[in-house]
Order: sequence, then C-alpha cells, then structure tokens
Amino acid sequence: MPLHSVSVAGVVVRDDGSVLAIRRADNGTWEPPGGVLELDEHPEDGTVREVLEETGICVSVERLTGVYKNMSRGVVALVFRCRQVGGVERTSQESTDVKWLTPEEVKKWMGEVYAVRVLDALAPAVAPHVRVHDGRHLIKG
Repeated sequence: MPLHSVSVAGVVVRDDGSVLAIRRADNGTWEPPGGVLELDEHPEDGTVREVLEETGICVSVERLTGVYKNMSRGVVALVFRCRQVGGVERTSQESTDVKWLTPEEVKKWMGEVYAVRVLDALAPAVAPHVRVHDGRHLIKG
C-alpha cells in the first residue's frame, strides 16, 4: 500500500502584512518556506527548522492554518502561520532568493496551490482550511 509524505510550511507574517517567500533553487517557483517533516519531529518544530534552514529567519509558530493534499503525489502539507523572532534573510542551497511579498505579489508570483496557502494563513483566525489539489490547481470537492 502506498504511503503519504508529510511536509510543513511556515507563512511568516510581518506587522505590515507582508509574508516571507523563497524562490526555489530546483524549479524557480516562489513558495512559502518549508519541507519534509522528519519521522521523529513535531510539526511545529519542523516548521521552525525548515524556515530557518531555507531563509535564515527564526520564527515562532502561531497556529495551523491549513492542511493541503497533493492528490497526484500523495503529499500532505501542514501550513502554519508564524511570526519572526530573529534572524536575517539569506538564501540557502534550496533557495535562490528570499523576499517579503505583499498579498498582491503573492497572487501574482506564486502558483495557485501555494498562493492559496499564504492567503488562507492571512485570513482571520478560523478552523484550518482543508484543500486538495493536483500539484498545480485546486480540486473543487
């Protein structure tokens, strides 16, 4: 029986409403920082680790804002809204650029399945969103 992979991402929000994003080194797309959760790792700890590794920014996790499943790859992503608590922006082996984007830039620069994660995290606090997609587009259910 096939297994799922679990990833985490942090939507780091500044007081001015801008969000931290990386341009991925492998495919050039803009996304919130994140990656695969390790087997012995709590989701919040994995989020803090991934954001720091990819951007140089230290964060605290505020809340889970969404669960997203890529139906074609079997990847479940847990997305957390975060706040910066330290660090300085820098690139890594996984990122060629790190920027603070406005919500308008997120809509313009990110693909649909990543932009919705950021916009869900910027929405007023509600129960986490649960969405499915095919890797490029949301699947309406």
